[in-house]
Amino acid sequence: MNLQTAGASIDQNELIDLMEDALYFAFLVTYSQGMSMMAEASKEYQYGLNMEEISKIWRGGCIIRANLLELMRQAYSKQPDLKSLFLSEVFKDLILDLQKRMRLAVKLGIDYGIPMMTFAASLSYFDANRSGRLPLNLVQAQRDLFGSHTYERVDREGVFHSEWE
Repeated sequence: MNLQTAGASIDQNELIDLMEDALYFAFLVTYSQGMSMMAEASKEYQYGLNMEEISKIWRGGCIIRANLLELMRQAYSKQPDLKSLFLSEVFKDLILDLQKRMRLAVKLGIDYGIPMMTFAASLSYFDANRSGRLPLNLVQAQRDLFGSHTYERVDREGVFHSEWE
């Protein structure tokens, strides 16, 4: 069976493989985000979390047990202070290959008018984390305006607050 859209077609088996790869990418992004958040919290609140050990414990658990956790354990074993799984030698090539498949899956969903919220959010999170600069200046300005949260500038060192009118 072939699916047709905008002059292109995709075989049903190919579609299943594509969606499986996209889902794996989304899992990887989700785990990476969660592990990064736990590592940051551990640093800020001095929890002393060992990310390799957490991966190992979860791997032996009764609910999560994903094979992905063994790869995570390996990544943290090689780099205990790893900021993001995206930066690990264990995941770097895999995530770069899978992101191409995720882009195809999201585009296909768009072509068919199928909401792809979690897939698109995973892809956006990945893209945001691989960018040196993001267009979040407006958000920083709004946070400063409504709550005096301050902001940083790219043209000089320091933290700033403005009186917005």
